[in-house]
Amino acid sequence: MRFLIIGGTKFIGPHVVRQLVERGDEVWVYHRGKSEADLPAGVRHIRSPQAGIPVLTFADEVLAEGFDVVVHMIAMGEADSRAAAEAFRGRAGRLVVLSSGDVYRAYGRFTGIEPGTAEPGPLREDSALRGVLYPYRKQTASPADWAYSYEKILVEREVLGDAALPGTVLRLPKVYGPGSNADLATVYSMRKHPQWRWTHGYVENVAAAIVLAAVRAAAAGRVYNVGEEHTPTVGERMAGLPPSNVPSDESNQYDFSQDIVYDTSRIRAELGYQEVVSYEEGLRRTLGRPEPPLAGVDDEVKNSIFTVWVISKE
Repeated sequence: MRFLIIGGTKFIGPHVVRQLVERGDEVWVYHRGKSEADLPAGVRHIRSPQAGIPVLTFADEVLAEGFDVVVHMIAMGEADSRAAAEAFRGRAGRLVVLSSGDVYRAYGRFTGIEPGTAEPGPLREDSALRGVLYPYRKQTASPADWAYSYEKILVEREVLGDAALPGTVLRLPKVYGPGSNADLATVYSMRKHPQWRWTHGYVENVAAAIVLAAVRAAAAGRVYNVGEEHTPTVGERMAGLPPSNVPSDESNQYDFSQDIVYDTSRIRAELGYQEVVSYEEGLRRTLGRPEPPLAGVDDEVKNSIFTVWVISKE
């Protein structure tokens, strides 16, 4: 298959590219050229200043080609999603976009921008979405800031509403791994709320979900939550982590009675998704720990002693 990746040179993107190449697919990457990831030989780069967020236009070199699937890693709002749909209608078989769990009404209630009481979870793909749009607009300095127009709800509407270009939406969790959230601040800073739950996902596992949704034709027209199968509480996560200097966030006014937990059963049932990296191994890679000396020990025993080993190495 032939893929175009819009973005693709930071954090999640290189893993998506590598996994597609490992499958034997042809991969093109459209980016600014300011972040040159270590991508496999044979990947075709199209570098253009037009590839910066928001991507509203596309280089002629891109538009001269045809692709089986376009994966838009950096669609942020209505205008750039519409631009992509218009550009690749008739040039691609499908458009895959990355969304976020912040589309859910529960997220708005957690942050306080959405009125109402906490909603029960876990959140399924058909759970209610926010009625209040532009969740981060008040935090921006001016309309020139791309976050001013950030709204994944509108991204989803544009992509799923185009009958001529089938779309697929992936609602991502909080992603961690080497390169981003590598200090696990999204866990450590919430240590004062040990019963709260927020779905996370290790970067290579999230990339595997994106690849699966991109290569499977059955994903056309579908929305998928992505993340761990079981979401631990903050306290449960902390029990398996070493001490950290990341401060506790005392300034937020979030409603911690509202969990942000995704039901990820749809992508597992429909596409056969499974994690490619275990939770314990993902933590080890994220924290930069050397591999524990456990050669010849079965996985069940490894998992049971992982926590003790990590703390002993601190």
